[in-house]
Amino acid sequence: MLQQIKSYIKFLYHSKNEHGVHSPFVFNLITKCFYDKVKFPEYSTLKNYRNALLANKNTIEVTDFGAGSRVFKSNTREISKIAKNAGISPKNAELLFRIVKYFQPESILEIGTSLGLATSALSLGKKNSKIITLEGCPNTLAIAEKMFQVSSFKLPKNTIQFVNTEFSSYFKNLKPETLNKPQIFDLIYFDGNHSQKATLEYFELLLPTITNDSVWIFDDIHWSEEMENTWETIKKHPKVKVTIDTFQWGIVFFRAEQEKEHFVINPDKSFLSRFYEFCRL
Repeated sequence: MLQQIKSYIKFLYHSKNEHGVHSPFVFNLITKCFYDKVKFPEYSTLKNYRNALLANKNTIEVTDFGAGSRVFKSNTREISKIAKNAGISPKNAELLFRIVKYFQPESILEIGTSLGLATSALSLGKKNSKIITLEGCPNTLAIAEKMFQVSSFKLPKNTIQFVNTEFSSYFKNLKPETLNKPQIFDLIYFDGNHSQKATLEYFELLLPTITNDSVWIFDDIHWSEEMENTWETIKKHPKVKVTIDTFQWGIVFFRAEQEKEHFVINPDKSFLSRFYEFCRL
């Protein structure tokens, strides 16, 4: 926790809003997406989905292949508590929705479905996208898949593949030589394993799936000193051109026409809102 407090103070010191950004691409993203104050009707769907999970007091046995949990001491977990402590926050779910709405990706990969909170944001952002969402735990994946079948949530009829798999094995099968044509993802949301070795392995395995306009979002880049080192390694990669550190996320762009630049951006101008996000970590 001490490491995260130091990282958060450093983030607040270095973070900027649109006034400190000279890149038109990043300026537009901040002003038209990050700081978009429209109360989209999809926010109600995200809230209803979350509330349904928060009301679910059933327990499931969770298989955890990642870096573990700071909250849970047992693998037998109440669904409501998973949603409260391990799922994407309401603010970040809305931001993820806006990012997808802004970039309109045709093909989306989510690494780490959990209960589907982020999946719902991804699906609502572009309602005819093709989404593949991967999860190592079959029990949490089953809950997410069942939730998407509940018509009252008014979730879009995207082409969504819920896949129970070990991540690296799945990525190795995406190599062009194993497919009839190269697999391309316009947006990838990484929230599956917060360890340096796994994250960098996934990064390298998925590089063949990028286009010039691909967007990658890495969750919990300040989760540990190891993850901060991982983020620094990713920023230095020659194919990475623009990165944005929002504290919770590291966002990566591969735009060849851009100069290599790194930004630290507060995605919410409210200090109290960002402090609340930090307290959830």
